Amino acid sequence: MQTSAPDATKRVLITGASGAIGYATCELLAARGHRVAGTLRARDGKNAEVARALGAMGVSVVEMDVTDDGSVDRGVGAALEALGGLDVVFNNAGIGSYGVQELFSADEMHRVFDVNVYGVQRVMRAVLPVLRRQGAGTVVYTSSLIGRVSIPFYATYCASKWALEAIAQAYRAELARFGVDSFIVEPGALPTPFLDGMLTPRDQSDDYAPETAALEPSLRGMIGWLQTVADQRPEMVAAIVADVIDAPPGEKPFRVVADRSGMGEGIARYNEALGEVTRGIYAANGMEQMLTLNAGPT
Repeated sequence: MQTSAPDATKRVLITGASGAIGYATCELLAARGHRVAGTLRARDGKNAEVARALGAMGVSVVEMDVTDDGSVDRGVGAALEALGGLDVVFNNAGIGSYGVQELFSADEMHRVFDVNVYGVQRVMRAVLPVLRRQGAGTVVYTSSLIGRVSIPFYATYCASKWALEAIAQAYRAELARFGVDSFIVEPGALPTPFLDGMLTPRDQSDDYAPETAALEPSLRGMIGWLQTVADQRPEMVAAIVADVIDAPPGEKPFRVVADRSGMGEGIARYNEALGEVTRGIYAANGMEQMLTLNAGPT
C-alpha cells in the first residue's frame, strides 16, 4: 500500500510543466522542499531547454501526452517510481483557443476538449487508485476566470473550462470519503506564450470579416495591458497554488481566484453565491454529507 509523505514534504505530479504556470509551480514547490515530477510531451526539441532547467532545480522530468491513454499510464508510472509515491496531482496541462465560434469545426473543438477535459480524466483514472488506497491526497485543477463566464471569441475554451469545473465539483464530493481534497485555481489572463499559442479556426467567412479583423489587435491590446500589471504573472498563480497545497487537509477552499488585474473580484463574488446555491441543491437531494465531508469552503 502506498503511504503519504510527511506533511512537510509532499510528492507532487504537475502536468504541463513546460507552460508558464506549470514551470513556475514546479520551481516554487521544489524550492519549498517538495518532491516534484513535471510532465512534458517530449524532453527533446522545443522542450529540451525547459527539461534541462527543471532537472537542474531537482524536478523529475516525465514524458506524458495527456491526449494518449498509454502515455498517461506510462507517465504516471514513471512519476510514482521517481517520487516513491504520490500526494498531490496538479492537472495543469491545457490549450487555449480563440476565434469566431461558428468557424470552429467539431474536430478543432475536440482538440481543445481532448487536452482540457478528457486529458484530465485520463490522468485522474491513472492516479486515483493510488490516492484512494492511501486514504489521502490533494487534486488541483487549473481552470480560468472565463471558466465561469463565457465571452465572445473564446467560447470553445470557455466551454472546456466550464466542463472541467463541473467534473472537478463532482470529483470533490465523490472523493471526500477517501480523504482526497480537491481545489480549482482560476487564473485571470497572463502575459505568457500561452496566449500566442492558442488554437484558431482554419475556416474563414467574409460574413465575419469585421470580427476577424478585430481579433488580433484585440489580443495584442490585452497582452499589452496585462504587461503593465506587475503582479499578473505565473509566479503569482504558483504561490497561490503552493499555499493551498500546504494548507491542512479539509481546510482547502474549493475555488481560488488567482488574479491581480481586478477582473477576478466579480468572479470571487459569483463563486461565493454559487456555493450557497450548491449547498441548497445538495441538501434538497439528500447529499449534504458528501459536501460536508470536505470541510473547506465550497
